[in-house]
Amino acid sequence: MDTAKTLFNMREGSSATVRKLLNEGGMRRRLQDIGLIEGTSVLCLQRSPAGDPIAYLIRGAVIALREEDSSKVIVE
Repeated sequence: MDTAKTLFNMREGSSATVRKLLNEGGMRRRLQDIGLIEGTSVLCLQRSPAGDPIAYLIRGAVIALREEDSSKVIVE
């Protein structure tokens, strides 16, 4: 069985397109407010030394997301 690819699973330097947000409540709204919606291109810039959070380039802005949040964003 295939598991869905998420923002958290992306490697540094790779890009993907958002397909679905599984986040709920306030975090879902915050992600949408920064432009993380279906069809948005995302570039994984850098993981912190501990691996969490990870910096992404989203619509021209660098945004750091924790595993808790980035693992609920489905990409392809």
